[in-house]
Amino acid sequence: MRADNSRHIVAAAQHRRELTRAKAIQALRTLDNNGTAVTFESVATAANVSRSWLYAQPDIRTEIERLRAAGRRAPATPVPARQRSSDASLLRRLEAAHERNRKLADENETLRRQLAETLGQLRTATNRVNTPHPPESISRATESARR
Repeated sequence: MRADNSRHIVAAAQHRRELTRAKAIQALRTLDNNGTAVTFESVATAANVSRSWLYAQPDIRTEIERLRAAGRRAPATPVPARQRSSDASLLRRLEAAHERNRKLADENETLRRQLAETLGQLRTATNRVNTPHPPESISRATESARR
């Protein structure tokens, strides 16, 4: 009678299943990290597994569906899930942008005021230089008459 070697076959099948799951999970993570659209087809191709096998794995199926739905709401170049901004983070960035805009508007107003003052002083100085002065002989006569 032959020895029962079925345990080796079962162990090999379990090992193959674990390797296949690891490949699928790694492909899923890589696609998400690269910003590639995560679909059953893309994961199956990247992991070299069948789509039907992916559908039969509840945890992998759930993750693919979650990332696929998030990718549909996202812009044309999806951002990996762990790099997406939270609502609180986006709100804080918006507040910071508003504060920066206010400071820049204040600075612009200050610079406009300074520019206006400088241009006024320059105009006054230019007018003094360009104002015709009386000839020196008239100036001397005026001064001697004052004495």
